[in-house]
Amino acid sequence: MSASVSWAATALLRWGRGTVGGGRLPGVGVRAASSGGQAEQLDALVKKDKVVVFLNGTPEQPQCGFSNAVVQILRLHGVRDYAAYNVLDDPELRQGIKDYSNWPTIPQVYLNGEFVGGCDILLQMHQNGDLVEELKKLGIRSALIDEKNEDSK
Repeated sequence: MSASVSWAATALLRWGRGTVGGGRLPGVGVRAASSGGQAEQLDALVKKDKVVVFLNGTPEQPQCGFSNAVVQILRLHGVRDYAAYNVLDDPELRQGIKDYSNWPTIPQVYLNGEFVGGCDILLQMHQNGDLVEELKKLGIRSALIDEKNEDSK
């Protein structure tokens, strides 16, 4: 088993899926990794689920307004099954994800393994309708589409 696959398997066993919906989310660590290995580990995390978010806090209890805004936008679209990682639990993860994305702030949103941006970008995508389209590409139907259909009846 390769080192990155082994790490990913260990991460899944240790931290679970990190998805929203079933209780408290555990913190995630990126320990015992060299700089090169850390990038591989983070690559595995962001590609593990269709929607991955690195937050200050948890979806149930965001610890900053920007993280809360990301959670609320996803909630508005009916996105409930996503991986969420609390960077406040692990300084190495917090700095590592910033280095990985070359983006200086948290929260960070990944769709299908691709870095989208932070709160400002997700808000802009929500406002201009791009988020509905991006979610559709992932096989996720936005709840806002259903709302619009209800309003037009």
